[in-house]
Amino acid sequence: MSQSTFTILLGGELSLTERLRHAIGGSRFIAADGGMRHAMALGVMPELWVGDFDSTPPELEGGFRDVPKQPYPAAKAATDGEIAVSEAIARGARRLILAGALGGDRSDHALQHLLSAVGLAERGFDVLLTSGKEEAVPLVPGTIELDLPKGSLFSVPGFGPLTGLSIENARYPLTNFHLPFGSSRTISNVAEGKVRFSLESGRAIVLARPYDLSGV
Repeated sequence: MSQSTFTILLGGELSLTERLRHAIGGSRFIAADGGMRHAMALGVMPELWVGDFDSTPPELEGGFRDVPKQPYPAAKAATDGEIAVSEAIARGARRLILAGALGGDRSDHALQHLLSAVGLAERGFDVLLTSGKEEAVPLVPGTIELDLPKGSLFSVPGFGPLTGLSIENARYPLTNFHLPFGSSRTISNVAEGKVRFSLESGRAIVLARPYDLSGV
């Protein structure tokens, strides 16, 4: 993996699965506030630690004294995660892995991570959001492929109407489909292996559960 791949350690849930370890292998790391606890679990040393540190316990700070800290006031115009992503981009990031972006106690933060990921994809960045057990990839006009285990579940919620949506190699394929905003038609599909997604216009997110094989 190149030095243009950055893993941003965020405050949500994170399970140490094989897919997670493979995804972050060889990447550089930046921690956002309390997301530094994942660095301890992963056995990695971030090159930067940003945030207002309102969710960082003293014992965590003591374990990473050598990591450069970039503090911000609590009353700021961006989340700690957004600041961490901006720092990664300034250091040359082209691929961003948002680890700990899904789940957790703050559903507002989880939703914002999804929206931000779509915005980053529209700017040309390659983005993966992961909790280890669940993964999310932005879907904007163009084509992407996800290598998912056969029988695993995935959904494609849209952040607006979708035009020309195609899903290949799935139990419920679609071809050049128009998805109205708010429709549940693309919830709970089943992968048949590597799934191909194409979109003509709109914004969506592919939410996959690669360890949930209940669709087998």
